[in-house]
Amino acid sequence: MRLLDRLTHHRHHGEQHERVNGRRDSLQGVPRDEAIADFRLACISRALDDREITLRQQSQVFFQISGAGHEALLLGLARSLRPGYDWFFPYYRDRALALALGVTPTEILLQAVGSVTDPASGGRQMPCHWGDRDRHIVSQSSPTGSQCLPAIGCAEAGRYIVGRELPGCSAYGDEVTYVSMGEGACSEGEFWESLNSAARLGLPVLYVVADNGYAISVRASDQAPAPVSEMVMGIRGLHVTTIDGRDYFEVRRKGADAIHRVRAGQGPGLIHATVTRPYSHSLSDDQKKYRPAEELADEAEHDPIVLLEEALVRSGGLSREAAEAIRTEAHELVAASAREACAAPRPDPATVMDHLHGPAVVTELPPDPPVDSENAGEPVAFGEAIRLTLHHEMARDERIRVFGEDVADADPRVLGEVAGKGGVFGVTFGLQREYGIARCYNTPLAEANIVGRAIGQGIRGLRPCPEVQFFDYIWPAMQQIKSEAATLRWRSHGAFTCPLVLRVPIGGYLTGGSIWHSQCGESIFAHVPGLLIAFPSRARDAAGLLRTALRGEDPVLFLEHKHLYRQGYNRDLYPPDDWLLPFGKGAYASRGDRVTVVTWGATVHRTQLAAAEVDPDRRAIEIIDLRTLVPWDHDIVAESVARTGRVLVVHEDTLRSGFGAEVAAWIADECFEDLDAPVWRLGALDTHVAYEPTLENAILPQVHDIVRDLQALLAY
Repeated sequence: MRLLDRLTHHRHHGEQHERVNGRRDSLQGVPRDEAIADFRLACISRALDDREITLRQQSQVFFQISGAGHEALLLGLARSLRPGYDWFFPYYRDRALALALGVTPTEILLQAVGSVTDPASGGRQMPCHWGDRDRHIVSQSSPTGSQCLPAIGCAEAGRYIVGRELPGCSAYGDEVTYVSMGEGACSEGEFWESLNSAARLGLPVLYVVADNGYAISVRASDQAPAPVSEMVMGIRGLHVTTIDGRDYFEVRRKGADAIHRVRAGQGPGLIHATVTRPYSHSLSDDQKKYRPAEELADEAEHDPIVLLEEALVRSGGLSREAAEAIRTEAHELVAASAREACAAPRPDPATVMDHLHGPAVVTELPPDPPVDSENAGEPVAFGEAIRLTLHHEMARDERIRVFGEDVADADPRVLGEVAGKGGVFGVTFGLQREYGIARCYNTPLAEANIVGRAIGQGIRGLRPCPEVQFFDYIWPAMQQIKSEAATLRWRSHGAFTCPLVLRVPIGGYLTGGSIWHSQCGESIFAHVPGLLIAFPSRARDAAGLLRTALRGEDPVLFLEHKHLYRQGYNRDLYPPDDWLLPFGKGAYASRGDRVTVVTWGATVHRTQLAAAEVDPDRRAIEIIDLRTLVPWDHDIVAESVARTGRVLVVHEDTLRSGFGAEVAAWIADECFEDLDAPVWRLGALDTHVAYEPTLENAILPQVHDIVRDLQALLAY
């Protein structure tokens, strides 16, 4: 029997072996077969570290980070965890856990060498960035602590899914969501935000903090005033366990109790485990520069593999010769895996754009919805179209959940006595009343929490539709948007997707909104690969694009201009429920043959007003409403420029590095021979939006600014 086959046999059939023999052949309450099998895996894990170091020195591996010193903790905990049943959000030192869950040494080394056959990422991720869809190991990112919030969303989704027959969703009722990190990551705000929600909701989440005393070279005493197990003691509902993670047998006892408690539905648990770090943080680090020799010597004496071997030998369960044979066999196995990995094919550079996005939900423009139907009803405002769409989409798909700050109607205990809120703009009004608090609910005032939880829900197959109350406050969620949501499909080589629609009110022209309620900044997000962006200007387009977004498998930033919510000029008849707009298809807001204006959002209407003043006959100025920015419609712009020869790009965001610069640069590159004048841009001044109305008017593009530029461009 091959070594890995024997390991699988020992890990999954140890209890059956004991029952057959009618006794418990155990050591400190742990079956010997299991302890020996885990000693083998520990040796393999360490051999993988050593082999990667060698390969890095040979330039066959390009980065190396060690899991050494954490083996006993991870293998001991894995005995109470279930691959393909529980969910795992590990961090880069969880090598031994990955092995225990069934990831093979060859698969680990395929990632280290960057092979296209690396099942975790297809060569896109650094070594020890785990991912395995079948085993529920969620593709790992590098920012420390950022995995905590998606883990909360994952556990939250599992609770919602149980008992519901939802397409693409499954849950068992007693699953555990495992999330791990080092003690340094406990300094991250996302860790604390996740604890808040896990404890408040009583979620089945197991936090594992592997404390090796250092975050690269920063000592734990420089990170916090006390160990994390002390700092979290005031969090109601969180059960805290401290473990000597170097002692395999203590981990087996205490770890099993902690996991069983979480699995039994008694709320989240946190394991704070002392571990060692015998190797430097990574091969880019040399810990001898900042750790004294006596400290490293103490680490060597408490090496968990050495301690486990000594315990097995002292008990008579393993001879020195057998232990040495296991170490030798582990090195031979890893050496063979390394040869296989080094010979594996590398990725094709032509595939680098694969898995940025999934297939488009719709690709063809639908016919315009009827405007004179007797049964069509009255035109609806922009905000009302979004509210109706949310209502209808939630009725269509039970996987859709709406949440954020103030989005619910009211506390369920008083809902019958009050009118209900439904968001600061009333756009989510009535959703809680109609669909219940499980599908429309308020969250903490914490934007990273909102988005991170949505990511975890999307991973489980739900269709979360979170809201960030104002675009000006989106920045605390930037890491979750950019590093987690936007990269998930690409970094996992398509194994994981992140369907979520993040609704965000944006923009100025409010009179009194100031810096904190009036800014645009869509260009910053357009710079993030993997993120789709919609920015509609009229009611029907908002409905059609939101429907498409909610049916997709990718993260969408759905920008809703606040000034447009209740205007009269952008009202439309509410389109039929099957009217879906594709992303990347713009529309003509007016037709003309002398100048093209490319715009979106609130500046569409201002451009129409300016065009009417400059060109009363409505024949010279063509206005294109892009509707979506990622992707944006190159074809409609190219077709228009070929006829008019002149272009003005108008947007509300600041001129410098605004998205208009991207549009203008593309036109200059691709439409140069059609141009009869330079490409002009008009945007906000390169400053913040002011509170006092005359200052705001001076900063944001106004109708008279567009008139001035159109007249100059037509005269060029």
